[in-house]
Amino acid sequence: MKTVSVTSPGVVEVIDTPIPKPGPYQALVKTEFACVCNSTDSELVHGRFPGMEKAFPFALGHESVGTVVEVGDKAKNFKIDGRAVSGLHFDLEVDGMQSGWGGFCEYVLANDHEAMVADGVADEEHGWFECYEIQTPLDDDIAPEEAVLLCTWREVLGAFRDFHLNPGDDILIYGAGPVGLSFVKLGRLFGLGWIGIIDRHPEKQAKAKEFGANAVFDRDDPKLAELKNLDAVIDAVGKPEIMNSGLPMIRRGGSLCVYGVMAGLKEFTINNSLADFNYNIFIHQWPTRLYEKEAQGPLCDWIREGKLSSSEFITHTFDIDDIDQALKAVADRKVIKALLTYP
Repeated sequence: MKTVSVTSPGVVEVIDTPIPKPGPYQALVKTEFACVCNSTDSELVHGRFPGMEKAFPFALGHESVGTVVEVGDKAKNFKIDGRAVSGLHFDLEVDGMQSGWGGFCEYVLANDHEAMVADGVADEEHGWFECYEIQTPLDDDIAPEEAVLLCTWREVLGAFRDFHLNPGDDILIYGAGPVGLSFVKLGRLFGLGWIGIIDRHPEKQAKAKEFGANAVFDRDDPKLAELKNLDAVIDAVGKPEIMNSGLPMIRRGGSLCVYGVMAGLKEFTINNSLADFNYNIFIHQWPTRLYEKEAQGPLCDWIREGKLSSSEFITHTFDIDDIDQALKAVADRKVIKALLTYP
């Protein structure tokens, strides 16, 4: 099967590896569509993702959807010809090859977390990993082209709970990449109040307005100094200096919310004098899996109602054999989301 292998920093190849064999709690899934995760996949490819700096070669990818072709005898929640979200592949059966989640493989494995919990084997002793909780079946009425964005959307909507956001809250978002734009789109559907976003690219500012942002700013816009009493400032970029920029903007009891991994950062400094007396700092470098999983229901409802569509986010489409071109387009900042197609 086709596997996207990162052989050394910045070097990606499509190679052939064995099709995995599903275990008793697993479903074998033939990938239909995948998406590049602009931040995480880029950090992995260039050897900057924490814990994977020297893991070459490894199999890339973690955002995908596909059709179930085989089901283990103890898996209860997947069915042949049904679909599954977030299949991964950890054991490539190739000497020296590790897994960077392996979600771009032509065939991946989805694990039945619920069945493992029911049988009392959802622990490391029995090979369970925390990411199994978000490997979920997909309702039959949701098209795979829409479902491929669930990986991004579930994480973002789940982060609303980690950040303690409430309907009516006024927020400012730094960065109009796929995460920042998802905060705008989902925030409007969720019922947030005023939403502003900072980005230097006019096309991304326009997309944010299309999604319902009340205001857009360039990062050097003097009007930013006028912003006060916000409920939350969200860093969707992952740069520590943004926290101090946001401090004067939040109300007493408001929150600074960092979404994503601040790769390689061991410490950061907060200038307390810039803030009001009471404020919160939420660092979200890894999804809360339960929140992520539970976000799938409302997201699928919004898809059914025509309020949410992947077509609003996907700007580029590539065949899986052209993954190097997809990653280059992402590096050139030409992409919101890049869709990968499979034979």
